Amino acid sequence: MGSSKDDLMQFPEAMRKEAGHQLSNVQFGIDPDDWAPMEIVGSGSKEIRMRDKDGWYRVIYVAKFESGVYVLHSFQKKTNQTSQSDIDLAKKRYAAAKAADSGSRK
Repeated sequence: MGSSKDDLMQFPEAMRKEAGHQLSNVQFGIDPDDWAPMEIVGSGSKEIRMRDKDGWYRVIYVAKFESGVYVLHSFQKKTNQTSQSDIDLAKKRYAAAKAADSGSRK
């Protein structure tokens, strides 16, 4: 959704590969290795948590819709707490994913 793919492509190579591996697992119904629910974003949304020497990386996604897995937001965290702007962006994209899923079932 939105710039999520472009943002993910800006991750360091190792983090990009790890995110791809984890999202591939999600497509096959396997939970990521390190994740947390992100109900604040929307029902069923989850956050993949990754870390390397340069910091924390996150991918927020939802996989409960019939039409597929939606990556809502990809970003590098600078602090322990996810910023409100990152949450707000993910919420906006969640609403768009929900609408797209509803439209695909008509």
